[in-house]
Amino acid sequence: MTSDKKIAVVDFGGQYAHLIASRIRRLGAYTEILSNEEPLSRYESYAGIILSGGPSSVYETGAPLLPAGFFDTSVPVLGICYGHQLMMKTLGGEVVSASTKEYGPAILEIENPNSPLSQSLSLKTKVWMSHGDEVVRLPNDFQVIAKSDHCRYAFVSHPSKNLFGIQFHPEVTHSEEGEILLKNFVELCGASGTWSIQHFLDEQIQSLQKKVPEGKNVFLLVSGGVDSSVAYLLLAKALGKDRVKGLLVDTGFMRKNEVKDLMDNLHHVGFDLTIWDESEVFYKSLQNEFEPEKKRRIVGDLFLEAQGKATTSLGLDAEHWLLGQGTIYPDTIESGGTKHSHKIKTHHNRVPQIEALIREGKIVEPIADLYKDEVRELGRTLGLPERWIERHPFPGPGLVVRMIASPRTSPPNIDFSIWKEKIPKAEIQILPILSVGVQGDQRSYAHCAVLSDFTSDWKELDNLSVEITNTKKEINRVVLAPGITHFEKDFFYTKLTLDKTHADILRDADAIVNQILYDESIHNQIWQMPVVLVPVGLRENSYGVVLRPVESTEAMTANFYQMNRNILARITKELLELPQISLVMYDLTHKPPGTIEWE
Repeated sequence: MTSDKKIAVVDFGGQYAHLIASRIRRLGAYTEILSNEEPLSRYESYAGIILSGGPSSVYETGAPLLPAGFFDTSVPVLGICYGHQLMMKTLGGEVVSASTKEYGPAILEIENPNSPLSQSLSLKTKVWMSHGDEVVRLPNDFQVIAKSDHCRYAFVSHPSKNLFGIQFHPEVTHSEEGEILLKNFVELCGASGTWSIQHFLDEQIQSLQKKVPEGKNVFLLVSGGVDSSVAYLLLAKALGKDRVKGLLVDTGFMRKNEVKDLMDNLHHVGFDLTIWDESEVFYKSLQNEFEPEKKRRIVGDLFLEAQGKATTSLGLDAEHWLLGQGTIYPDTIESGGTKHSHKIKTHHNRVPQIEALIREGKIVEPIADLYKDEVRELGRTLGLPERWIERHPFPGPGLVVRMIASPRTSPPNIDFSIWKEKIPKAEIQILPILSVGVQGDQRSYAHCAVLSDFTSDWKELDNLSVEITNTKKEINRVVLAPGITHFEKDFFYTKLTLDKTHADILRDADAIVNQILYDESIHNQIWQMPVVLVPVGLRENSYGVVLRPVESTEAMTANFYQMNRNILARITKELLELPQISLVMYDLTHKPPGTIEWE
């Protein structure tokens, strides 16, 4: 982007670094993610800089730093959490391990309401804390703007240099007035109203016309989801429809009737679409795999092979046709796309062969700078029908990441007695399989705790789920077993393979769930609802289904959706009527610590 008023977010590896960028963009200023090792001249070219949080401690050997002289530039800087502590230590303050570590809500008390960033904030406001270290001495010329019960220097500033440090996270929705503070920072930087989706569209059309000159065309891998549909429309607007072809690879892991529905709907909006059936190849290559990263790599490689076969068959030579993908920002970030971001998963658009093609300039990714909510807004601007924009995100690898072929594992011996004493009605079991999560900004592969249906109060279930995942590192997910108040015996394990038989079971379950979401008019209340098949049931030779409805806007963080219990009872009843399903579970895990997909 060429806006003169960009704001940089320096990524120190915090889970929320890209959430900050998304929030700032919604306030009308373009943001870019930078590493902490850029030359000073690059930092000085921005209208403002935000230093993200991160998992390191500033006093540890090897903790990420900033180049000498960084805080002497004239650019306004806002340090959040680790960024705040780094600013304080670098300029002569002191940071130590906190005697009281704060994780969760806190009340911020404003002492100086006239600071540029505290204007319009309530004198007492709820914020979200997440830190084990704290500042105990300020550098010279810094002033306190606000404090919390356990943090004397929760919000500080150097007025003449426009340096600000905060120990809380304004970017998360739990900080009730966080958006006001961020908006104040954008205004201080003079960047308000300098970026919009229309601005992005105008610039991207010019960029694509340069990147794909006359004589070259684009062959776009289409999944049928919002991302690839918007990518197609943007390419078609920039280059003309006759220069863009869509290829939909039928992997055998699509939803029920998905291919026919996609054909009908995509042709409606002018897609030039070719269907390439590779299902037998995908089944054969994946049937004995279970490890999440390996599954993703196989899918990515098979997509490329299918694209190669299709281009040859259709006579599309590599000299005149570039490969297009609907990759978006979170896909690259969670693949370890910045220096300090731990790899959460390898996106199928980021396998080594694709990375090599990107370096060679043979890949076009027109929406790779956008978050999901921005992609939807761009889709509206480009005229994509609302029914298509409202579709729940569906992963590129399809049902591959929703079929958990984990081998049986011995559950860890965990003491749950503290909760059993506090909540006598609650029973807690552990599934004998592993799933992917993200804990402490890093990928985890751990067990899932199952709660009996001891209460209909979602808040009580939420609190217990958070307590378990916060204190038991062997657990990265907690699910509810609706309708089951007592576990009569251990769970049965039945081997699950990534083949057509098991994919068909999941397809039927997924179709039931999605139909009910529409019937009950709650489809639009839920951002995404993976339906997951697991090799665990309540009788021999049967399986379990996990329901994973979440609320989110950009997929970097998510809350589980609190469904009406009557609707959940209907879904559970209809799923248990499938002959192969004996157990239904409802995921109570937020992201973090659980990823949205189970993998």
